[in-house]
Amino acid sequence: MSKLGNLGARLHHGEVGYDFIRNRRIWYGVSILITIAAILGLAVRGLNMGIEFQGGAVFTTPKTSVSVDQAQHDAEESSGHEAVVQKLGTGGLRIQIAGIDTSKSDHIKQELSKDLQVDSEKINAELVGPSWGEQIANKAWQGLGIFMVLVVIYLAIAFEWRMAVAALIALIHDITITVGVYALVGFEVTPGTVIGLLTILGYSLYDTVVVFDSLKESTKDITKQTRWTYAEVANRSINGTLIRSINTTAVALMPVAGLLFIGGGVLGAGTLNDISLSLFVGLAAGAYSSIFIATPLVADFKEREPQMKALKKRVLAKRAQAAEEQLVGAGVGSGADDQDEAAAAVVGPRNQSASRNRGRGRPSGKRR
Repeated sequence: MSKLGNLGARLHHGEVGYDFIRNRRIWYGVSILITIAAILGLAVRGLNMGIEFQGGAVFTTPKTSVSVDQAQHDAEESSGHEAVVQKLGTGGLRIQIAGIDTSKSDHIKQELSKDLQVDSEKINAELVGPSWGEQIANKAWQGLGIFMVLVVIYLAIAFEWRMAVAALIALIHDITITVGVYALVGFEVTPGTVIGLLTILGYSLYDTVVVFDSLKESTKDITKQTRWTYAEVANRSINGTLIRSINTTAVALMPVAGLLFIGGGVLGAGTLNDISLSLFVGLAAGAYSSIFIATPLVADFKEREPQMKALKKRVLAKRAQAAEEQLVGAGVGSGADDQDEAAAAVVGPRNQSASRNRGRGRPSGKRR
């Protein structure tokens, strides 16, 4: 833990770091490939919409010895529609039949009572009309649209429109990937899924806003210096908040992973899958997009501005001049040393021979 803390401090102060901005084309390519796979999955398989969105009935039975496969077969025979059956922790079954007329629910309930060998009075039936399900779907899309508009307006006011556009692209990226995973996995889409989507979008924005806030503070007077370009400052902002983003994402994923893999997978609580999958995929995608998509996009947008182009030219020119002066200084210094050594080699023997010749031919004793 201490090593991780030291690494975070060194990243924050710019002593070490990874160049996310320079390699941004790699991350763009990876995101495009994942997004294409998600769209293809959505187009080919589609979403498994719950009865809340298309109407139908849900029958909950008490404890029974009938298997899930047998119950599914019996439910489809009695209703004439496809059925989804889940085993509950109580030993009972949750039978979902979409697209049926609610007036037939009593007949289906009686048939299930005979097939599953349980009392019909103990079978709980929840009915959802198609019109109500359509209203729920429309409200969900309206809520998502309003959320996106408000987010863009807020970010444009709090930061600038380029950051708002980058954050919007990152959000669309996260939604597309999450919905595509739902299509590929085949999990049921319920109102809990919508709640999970809205939750992870807020979480994704949290990570993005943290980086944007650091970037805004670091670039307040960026044109008054010639040490860093905008892209380099953006990269320092990512590295400065990297450990924080990793820690918050890891801590948030742990309980969600427990719901998804242990609650839904091991314990068989299938009703947890709808919200836990959206949270798990969305949290991971949101952390990825805040680091690899949103901030690099802002750097791309900003470096197209005339001021930032001029700043980049000044920074590169100053670095080239400094490198040239360093090379020239190193060359002059070595030449001066060679000259001094040559002078010492020539002057030394001459002085020595002159001093030796001074006393030759003189008589010993005092001068006369």
